[in-house]
Amino acid sequence: MTTEPMATDRASTQIHNIGYRHYDGPRLGRAYARRSLFSQSLRGAYGLGRSAKSKVLPMLLFVVMCVPALIMVAVAVATKAKDLPLDYTRYAIVLQAVIGLYVASQAPQAVSRDLRFKTVPLYFSRPIERVDYVAAKYAAMASALFILTAAPLLVLYVGSLLAKLDFTEQTKGFAQGLVSVVLLSLLFAGIGLVVSAVTPRRGFGIAAVIAVLTISYGAVSTVQAIADTQDNGLAVSWLGLFSPITLIDGVQTAFLGATSAFPGADGPSAGQGVVYLLVVLGLIAGSYGLLMRRYRKVGL
Repeated sequence: MTTEPMATDRASTQIHNIGYRHYDGPRLGRAYARRSLFSQSLRGAYGLGRSAKSKVLPMLLFVVMCVPALIMVAVAVATKAKDLPLDYTRYAIVLQAVIGLYVASQAPQAVSRDLRFKTVPLYFSRPIERVDYVAAKYAAMASALFILTAAPLLVLYVGSLLAKLDFTEQTKGFAQGLVSVVLLSLLFAGIGLVVSAVTPRRGFGIAAVIAVLTISYGAVSTVQAIADTQDNGLAVSWLGLFSPITLIDGVQTAFLGATSAFPGADGPSAGQGVVYLLVVLGLIAGSYGLLMRRYRKVGL
């Protein structure tokens, strides 16, 4: 038996000791990590940076939100109308089903996958803390919803100027509409993320968000209709506190000069509107607090 090949291999084997190299580059820290997580989450809410299949639904819903505004603008310009067919503050209320579907489809993907694949501890192993993760996810979801709801209002506003409608009136209506959709975006984003963070299963999250948004609105609308048939306008006003979309309707009716979508147009008074606004702000703050509590345990 010969040992020459083995001896040759040992002679040719070398160990290169390159030593430890200290990193001298920039350390970007928590702020950069928070911005990166926000950017990645916002892009993901529209399927950017993901597969082509992931882009279909959010982009389709964005188009569906904008198409009615384009039609209204075209009609206003062609007929030389003196006003838009729909107020800025009413647009999101009329298309609430599209908004709810968007929240149900995108809120779970923002948080459920991190829970399912247990990547949250990896985030927290970097220079990022629980508050950074929650703030970035909340801000990204609210920003995505604001883009969805504000884009058609911008289309209406630009179209109204092209139709040579009153500049002051249209600017005021546009500003009121923006305030309304800011509140709507914060409220719906918080509710969607809280419900989605309960389960790592995206399908369950979608179903749960749809149930929370649609069942609450259906139940409130039904009871309001019954109260309206009994000429109980006070009950109609107070019942709006129990559904996210009717809460927004009540706030903008009381403070933004909107026409109420409640049965009989029995919107809340200014005094009731204060309660509506406090409930909306309380739900937004409560949603943020619940998310912070949900991510208290790194292992999840």
